[in-house]
Amino acid sequence: MKILVTGKGGREHAILTALSESPSKPQLFASPGSAAIASLATCVTAADLTELIAFMKAEGIDLCVAGEEAWLIKDRGLANMCEEAGIPCWGPRKESAQLEASKVFAKEFFQRHQIPTAGFVVCETKEAALAAIDTYPIVLKFDGLAAGKGVAVCPDAAEAHTFLDDVFTRRLFGDGRLIVEQCLTGPEISIFVSVCEGSYHILMPARDYKRIRDNDQGPNTGGMGAVASRDLAESALMKQIEAEIIRPSVEGLTKDQLRYRGFLYFGIMLTPEGPQMLEYNCRFGDPEAEAVLPMVRGDFAQYCLAGANGNLTPDLIHFADGWSVCVILASAGYPASSRSGDVISGLAEVENARVFHCGTRQNEAGQFETHGGRVLAVVAQGQTRVEARDVAYLNAEKIRFDGLQRRTDIARMHFE
Repeated sequence: MKILVTGKGGREHAILTALSESPSKPQLFASPGSAAIASLATCVTAADLTELIAFMKAEGIDLCVAGEEAWLIKDRGLANMCEEAGIPCWGPRKESAQLEASKVFAKEFFQRHQIPTAGFVVCETKEAALAAIDTYPIVLKFDGLAAGKGVAVCPDAAEAHTFLDDVFTRRLFGDGRLIVEQCLTGPEISIFVSVCEGSYHILMPARDYKRIRDNDQGPNTGGMGAVASRDLAESALMKQIEAEIIRPSVEGLTKDQLRYRGFLYFGIMLTPEGPQMLEYNCRFGDPEAEAVLPMVRGDFAQYCLAGANGNLTPDLIHFADGWSVCVILASAGYPASSRSGDVISGLAEVENARVFHCGTRQNEAGQFETHGGRVLAVVAQGQTRVEARDVAYLNAEKIRFDGLQRRTDIARMHFE
């Protein structure tokens, strides 16, 4: 079996690792991939989707797995073009991927299918957004894709004005509308679900940490760490989330004639009034994927292939007991910017943990160096949360590069 995964970051490194450890031992490809991913897969450069599809047809690729989100909505859409070429794709069609590509689309989907979510107003201008804000803190969301940086929780008018200028004046995220949304309170939980034409399979829950600094201080990032375990949510809570959010979402896709085959991420806030939806991702979350996927047991490759062919087969995989903790090492300047070219040391010293490369490259001397905002994900498992956390941090501290940023409270905050 030949499988191609789209993307180049830590999530894709984790997906490819899980596929490589499948008993079916597929031959792996990645586009574009990275120097670290090249140890697992043949990296493929493609100028656009047309070129990528042509490569997959020529190579006889049996399955395409959507790693990152951008390809899902580019051109005619990765899954749409794969279907036209007769290539099974584990990832949703372009029209369904609007659940992630447009926050307005998602909020209207929540409303239409009675899925609990925060109150909101859609705004076309800065003036309209300011008029819609009647209290602080307030949540402001850019409508389109913004690599995890298009959301701001603003405690006061000064921060709201700054973010609105980013959106409407500086156009940091491109052209698009903005959502002014009620600020919910409570811990978050990430639920990953495999969806296949009206059927679904709930995977291991996780929790990520989005702010750059300890105690959830500082600006939002793409994620500074994550924790995953089947023990993260009690059975009663999972049943409530399934009944009030997951099942109505999958039924809503069917009602709206949005065909869906692939992973669907549910970002949920556990408020005092009950679980409420924050957002969908139409693929595995990042950095949650780095925490969840090392816990997969069984044949992950065959599982994805069966789903892409329209046969969701939960019995092909299961999840290990215990806990998994992911600690992100970020570069200098992140999230406002990122610095490349800082040499990374200590990778060879890591023991009893995995390192997934989020944003690295190799220099002429063969050394890995920083090449992105989030640089590395250090991941460890343990029978208890504390055991997994201790091993993850023990190994994270072995890795060094100039300007390194790392939170110290992953898997501790919200638990102690």
